[in-house]
Amino acid sequence: MKFTQLPWRQLRYRVEHRTLPACPHLPKQHQAEISWITTALRPCRPNISTVQQRRAYSTAGVPASQLLFGQPVHETHPHLLGPGELTPGITAVEYHERRAALCGALPPGSAVLLPSAPVKYRSGAVFHAFRQETNFLYLTGFSEPESIAVLRRTGEAPGDYVFYLYCRPKDARAEQWSGPWSGIDAARDVWNADEAGDIGRAEHLLPEALRGVSKIFTDAELTRHGVLTKFGNLMRAIAPGVQTAPLRPQVNELRAVKSPAEIANMRRAGRDSGRAITEAMRRPWRYEKDLAAFLEYRYQTAGLDGSAYIPVVAGGPRATLIHYVQNSAALNQNENEHNLVLVDAGGEYGAYATDITRTWPNNASGRFSAAQRDLYGALLRAQRSAVSLCRASAGLSLDKLHRIAETALRDQLRDLGFRLADDDMSRLFPHHLGHYVGLDVHDVPGYPRNVPLREGHCVTVEPGVYVPDEDRFPEHFRGMGIRIEDTVCVGDDAPLILTTEAVKEIEDIEALRD
Repeated sequence: MKFTQLPWRQLRYRVEHRTLPACPHLPKQHQAEISWITTALRPCRPNISTVQQRRAYSTAGVPASQLLFGQPVHETHPHLLGPGELTPGITAVEYHERRAALCGALPPGSAVLLPSAPVKYRSGAVFHAFRQETNFLYLTGFSEPESIAVLRRTGEAPGDYVFYLYCRPKDARAEQWSGPWSGIDAARDVWNADEAGDIGRAEHLLPEALRGVSKIFTDAELTRHGVLTKFGNLMRAIAPGVQTAPLRPQVNELRAVKSPAEIANMRRAGRDSGRAITEAMRRPWRYEKDLAAFLEYRYQTAGLDGSAYIPVVAGGPRATLIHYVQNSAALNQNENEHNLVLVDAGGEYGAYATDITRTWPNNASGRFSAAQRDLYGALLRAQRSAVSLCRASAGLSLDKLHRIAETALRDQLRDLGFRLADDDMSRLFPHHLGHYVGLDVHDVPGYPRNVPLREGHCVTVEPGVYVPDEDRFPEHFRGMGIRIEDTVCVGDDAPLILTTEAVKEIEDIEALRD
């Protein structure tokens, strides 16, 4: 599904629409790398004149720059967001385009209902950092809990929809304890809701928003173990007899193909994460946790949000455990076959993730042994070949790429002396070659991996080989676990590797210690 040319809605927060991806921190050479995607999508973008506004709230009598919001906005955090951006790199215009494209793809009489994510608690009153429900964030840019968004299709023309946003009203006493939230005025003036209201009155406000609707698309949990949830009871009360359908498949069609601004965010995340991993390769590490802490520090000081997921820092035979995340063991610094460290880690920028895995020797010299060099080289050749096929012109799906990579790796292992039975590859390479990446590390859940890759798809390419300590496998490879992973944006005739700063060639890794 592609964005279509839209008539201009009177958004309150209007800015000049960039022709290059909105990532002011990217060097010019990296912006050039994604210019082919920008060019391809430019006809789908509206031509918008610049209207610079100094937002002010008449009830407060002060400019927006002196107010507190529940998340950064340009007026309060100009070092994080450009003019017109609701989240880093993504403008209010793009959020509008997403809503319009979604509503235009739904049948007449439809509405979309999106509850925000809840606050999640680690223990007692100790809460985790809030992470907005991904589709809610993708369609609104609003990152607060206790909110509901409704989109109602109102006509046939692109952009014929009404956006309702119900959230917490401003409350000075509560905000003194919990930190600021944005309030109902900002829901209209900043996030461009056509109608906004108090989430505490949702049961009275939603009936008007859903008036005349015949079908509601939502992923809200309406039942649990066959019993209506609190939200399910609310829906039964305010929209009796209205048909419901899953929202995820509809939004996945939009989210799967990334816009230039999204790719720029992912490129920024990949660049800075890759640099951090390469820097980590320059020295041996005593403990897994030290290496993990170093990466988190480097992500944040480079301007990223932090880690996109719990990293894997696995030394020696622990690298054969695919999702080992304890990261608590001592690392082998000796000159032997078991000094490899496998790091699966990546940061995120503007909520967009990157996913990288590198494996390297943790010894003082930083050099591979002969056996390590052979096994690593075999895997690297299979990985490079698969990356080169991440182009729309190849007509391949992730599933087909997996089979190609598995065959290539099997041939490489046989050349190294592996005597492989029919089921051995499922043990040596037990996971899929890749997955989609975006706002979620494993993006667009449920989106099939058997569809041909399209320009703008962003995927991982991550073959691995994990050799059990068993007599049937060559002794000098036993206990080794190696994975090499890049995040790649699919182009028409060539891939764009978003994580190229993380070195992976044997010569480049060894040269870091010279």
